[in-house]
Amino acid sequence: MVALREAEDWVGRTEERWGCLAPELAGMMSAAVSHPLSLPRDTRRGGLLPRLWHWAAFPEFVPLSQLGQDGHPELGNFLPPLAFKRRMWAAGSLTFHGSLRIGERLRRKSVIRSVKAKTGATGDMVFVTVGHQIEGETGSFVEEEQDIVYLHIPETFTPPKRLPELESPDFDETVTINEARLFRFSAATYNAHRIHYDLPYAREVEKYPALVTHGPMQAIMLMETAKRHTGVPPKRFSFRGVHPMFHTHDLRLQGKLSANGKTMDLGTATPEGYLGMTARAEWD
Repeated sequence: MVALREAEDWVGRTEERWGCLAPELAGMMSAAVSHPLSLPRDTRRGGLLPRLWHWAAFPEFVPLSQLGQDGHPELGNFLPPLAFKRRMWAAGSLTFHGSLRIGERLRRKSVIRSVKAKTGATGDMVFVTVGHQIEGETGSFVEEEQDIVYLHIPETFTPPKRLPELESPDFDETVTINEARLFRFSAATYNAHRIHYDLPYAREVEKYPALVTHGPMQAIMLMETAKRHTGVPPKRFSFRGVHPMFHTHDLRLQGKLSANGKTMDLGTATPEGYLGMTARAEWD
C-alpha cells in the first residue's frame, strides 16, 4: 500500500488495452439490462453498440489468487494501491463521436489524470480520475472520464444524505431489481465485486443492508431511457452516484427534457422517493 503523497506520483500513468463486445456478450448485456419498456436490440455482429456497453468489452482476466477480499483485482498495476478497503465507481462523463459496432476490435487508451484527497460525511476518501479514449475500427470513438473513490469501510452502515427525486418528471418508470438481475450484470461485465452477489459478505464485511445495485447498470438504463424518449442517442452523458441502491428496492427511472430539447435531467429513485443516481444527457 502507498500513502497519498506517493499515489500522486501515479498521475500520468497510462495503460492500453484491446477488447471486443462479441454478439454473445451483447446478448448477455441485453438480457441483464432489459425490461418491458426497453427498446428492441439487434445484437448481431456489425450492429450498433448501444451507448455505454463498451464497459463490458475490456474484462480483466486475472487469476483468482490476484483478487482482493472484495472480489476486485488487486491494485498496483494501473490504479494506485491506497490503504482503503472499499473502492467504487463514483461518477463519469462521456462524449460520443460516432457509434461503435458489435463485434469490432476496440482499443482503450487510459491515463490517470488526478489523485485527490477529500473529507466527507463518511470520513476520509480519495478520488482517482481516469481518462479513457475508446476507438473502433471504423474511426468512431468515445471520450470518457471516470471517477473512482476509495473509502474506509465503516463499522456500521451510515448512508449519505438522501436527495429528493426529480420534481415533476416527464416520465417515471419502474424496473424490477432482484438477485438474478444483479448476477447477470456482474457476469456480463466480468465483475466479481462481492457486494453485488454475496449477501453475507455485503452485510457482514462491508456493512450494507442488502446487495448493492450496480452503478454502471443504472447509468446504462438511464442512457437507454433518454434515447427511447427522444428517438436519438445522446451526444454527451454524465452521471454521479449519490446514494447506494439495493436489490430489495425496484428502480424508478425518471427524466425531464429541457424546453429546448437539448438536455435531459435523469435519475434513478427508490419507491420511497430519494435519488440513487443523477445523470444528464445532452444533444447538439
